[in-house]
Amino acid sequence: MAQVKLHNVRYAGMTTCVPHRVVSNMRDCPPHMRSARERLVRNIGIEERRICSPWQTFSDLAFDAAEKLIAELDWQRDEIDALIIVSQSPDYLIPSTAIIMQDRLKLKHSTIAFDINLGCSGYAFGLHVLAAMIAGGGVKKALLLIGDRAAAVVDPLFSDAASATALEYDPTAPPMFFDLNSDGSGHRAIMLPAGGHREPYGLQHAVPYRDEDGQWRSTAELELDGPAVLSFSTQVVPPAVRKLLEFADCPLEDVDYFVFHQANRMINETIRKKLGVVPEKVPSSLRDFGNTSGASIPVTMTARIREQLDGQSKRLLLCGFGVGLSWGTCLVDIDHAVFPEMIES
Repeated sequence: MAQVKLHNVRYAGMTTCVPHRVVSNMRDCPPHMRSARERLVRNIGIEERRICSPWQTFSDLAFDAAEKLIAELDWQRDEIDALIIVSQSPDYLIPSTAIIMQDRLKLKHSTIAFDINLGCSGYAFGLHVLAAMIAGGGVKKALLLIGDRAAAVVDPLFSDAASATALEYDPTAPPMFFDLNSDGSGHRAIMLPAGGHREPYGLQHAVPYRDEDGQWRSTAELELDGPAVLSFSTQVVPPAVRKLLEFADCPLEDVDYFVFHQANRMINETIRKKLGVVPEKVPSSLRDFGNTSGASIPVTMTARIREQLDGQSKRLLLCGFGVGLSWGTCLVDIDHAVFPEMIES
């Protein structure tokens, strides 16, 4: 377990971007599936999702979010020292998307730019990496871009989104606290088996087959072990939250909002009840935006508590968990940061 306390880092602002296209899990499914889909929607709590246009990539959404945030902060582009992208939806396998984004955003050539391959837990991990660089004193202003293009019309769970977060060096800022964990023994619980060097993509992976629920799938699609993910999430997240609060010497009652990765209603409600947190302190964006992978925490912050955060002082506990398996928790004091309205692209 890696528990870290970082000083001199200010959370300056955040914005999110989602596609224009809205897909309904009820209306946009075949008639013969409607009854089963109704039961599924009741369990997972996802009614609508956002899906990119065919020409859009995750980085297009991230670019719009970053442009908006830079403008709202009135940052000069030659002041930005680092750019980190956390995504499992790169533009290309080579080169990294962050290198391309450095050029698209017209940042200076000395800007540090690299990718991190993480999904659901990625926001806490990405914040830690960027905050650690700033805490060291060499990086003064930096951007974290996170999200994925993971949605499909026939899949009722995933949605597309991206977010940009700005951190800056500030010796007066309150400390940030992190707890980061990994368990690779469960890597098959959420997995895209084909397409890498271990199993290169071939024509056989495009051949459809019927799964145990009677749905047509292929081995080129994401494999998700629902029961394993449910067991993992509900067992590891509550203790991780308590341990971080103990490490930070912060009572549960002193946290204004607990923002969790938006997995599904059953998982998130179980976590909330185990922690004994009132629903008013646990915002959810599942109903309207679905599971937006690493961007789900920023999406929830923007969609549900933006007005409470914009220019205000709040203490947030942020927790992402999932693919890897991995889970990361952070405690962040947000003081007069910038939170623009959600962008639709």
